Amino acid sequence: MSDNPPSGILTAEAFDTPRILLAGAVDYEMYDRFREQLAAAPKSGLTVIELSTLGGDPEVARMMGEDVRFQSDINPSRRLVFLGKAAIYSAGATFMSFFATPNRYLTRGARVMIHERKMDKALHITGPLTTCIASVRAMLNELEHSIAIQNEGFENLVRGSSVTMEEVLQRAPANWYIEAQEAKALGLIADVI
Repeated sequence: MSDNPPSGILTAEAFDTPRILLAGAVDYEMYDRFREQLAAAPKSGLTVIELSTLGGDPEVARMMGEDVRFQSDINPSRRLVFLGKAAIYSAGATFMSFFATPNRYLTRGARVMIHERKMDKALHITGPLTTCIASVRAMLNELEHSIAIQNEGFENLVRGSSVTMEEVLQRAPANWYIEAQEAKALGLIADVI
């Protein structure tokens, strides 16, 4: 048997025994499980990463995604493939965006939900005026950089598809749900399993 990963569109049989199984909130506990399973997975051939999530911490999703990107770069004989099952919401979509489109799959009836990052902070201004300005600038910097990071993820998700950034930016504030067949038709994933 060859160590080369299969190329092209995968059939359902390729997803029979995923190497990495993740379900639940995208958090540091999931990250630990992900890292353990990734380390135990073969360094060549096909590695399926199955995920079902209602969301979680977008920065943890980015860390997991960077691990996928890094492993793909250092182990070209390994094909890391994403399989979204049932619900791929929020941080799950962020994680999916790190996979090249030919390596993204969803199960029948699965939904991807894309939305803007949320913030829940109060800005209390008190003290010397220059300190007050610094506090306001700090909050503005946090907002601007969070938007930039969010938009990088959106760009990764829609790259090569028929979805434009303008459409994502228009629909994301109201929680954009995309069913698996629609995601395929839009070119966001390779296929529905």
